[in-house]
Amino acid sequence: MANKLISEMGLPKSIGHIFAARNIITAKDALSLTEFELMELLDVSLTQVTLAVALISEIASPPYQTVQSLLEQRMQNEYLTGHLPTHLKGLDAALSGGIPFGALTELVGPAGIGKTQFCLKISVLATLPSCYGGLDGHVIYIDVESKFSSRRLIEIGLNSFPEIFHLEGMAKEMAGRITVLRPGSLSEFTESLQKIKVSLLQNQVKLLVVDSMAALVSGEYEQGPPRQHPLGWHISFIKIPVVMTNQVRSRSATEISNYSFQGERRDDCGNFDSHLVAALGIHWAHAVTIRLVLESRSGKRFIKVAKSPMSPPLSFPFKITSSGILLLNDDGIEMRGPQINAIDHQGHSDIILS
Repeated sequence: MANKLISEMGLPKSIGHIFAARNIITAKDALSLTEFELMELLDVSLTQVTLAVALISEIASPPYQTVQSLLEQRMQNEYLTGHLPTHLKGLDAALSGGIPFGALTELVGPAGIGKTQFCLKISVLATLPSCYGGLDGHVIYIDVESKFSSRRLIEIGLNSFPEIFHLEGMAKEMAGRITVLRPGSLSEFTESLQKIKVSLLQNQVKLLVVDSMAALVSGEYEQGPPRQHPLGWHISFIKIPVVMTNQVRSRSATEISNYSFQGERRDDCGNFDSHLVAALGIHWAHAVTIRLVLESRSGKRFIKVAKSPMSPPLSFPFKITSSGILLLNDDGIEMRGPQINAIDHQGHSDIILS
């Protein structure tokens, strides 16, 4: 706006010609001088200068916004785009309605903690009729590690929504709305993105799941300069929820990060503690809008909102049942300091470290 031409601002011709004659062409040229300097340079009255500067400032300055107007704008955007409710009451409340459209949501945790269970449940919800709180759409499920189980998917649906899935042919119909792709490499995955793009435009696709991204691009983000990740394009045109799982890796005391969200911790002696961190590295972390960490502590599982633009860091205890993930408490525990991004793995023998 500073480079906007004064000749395009609608000043009175008498004063506008004088600005041009004195080679004061842009708003920046005019506003870089005091009113008295302009009065001397233009050889006009202080009143004329004051009126001209006021008009130039009004046009060149970006419009101000109050907190109230920003809140109303956000609510309108959320109404137009929406969320995919997870039917986990506490988590949906923390995320202002569920998994947001047009954003990248990441699930991080050790193997066996429940990431795929979460993905299967939200896949069911995306295909569910809208009258039951679903999106009544189709799902594209990128199953990198061949963990997708159609039997488990139907089990989750039957136990979560028996009134729907027990109807004749309904389970088959809803399962038919989920397209499963199994790319064998990153290049195959990249090629499949073009097919996904066409499918998104032609079909009522309401959810994209990648389980897991780490298995596809292991090593791509751990070292070297930042590279554009294969789903970087989704922000510009995909207006549906995008959910991707990520693995964890062990972190030694020699791998100390300067970034707070990597989960840096010290023990009682002030030494750095070894612990798990999300795979794929720092550049990938910046691309994520929401990071949900699944972990275990003292024999209990927790799902933690570690990164979100609309929620403080909260942790919810959960268990895995025949109907999928179930929160044990809808009142999240607020996390502080290193707790936010540290990933614990204590007390569950069925959790396998990647």
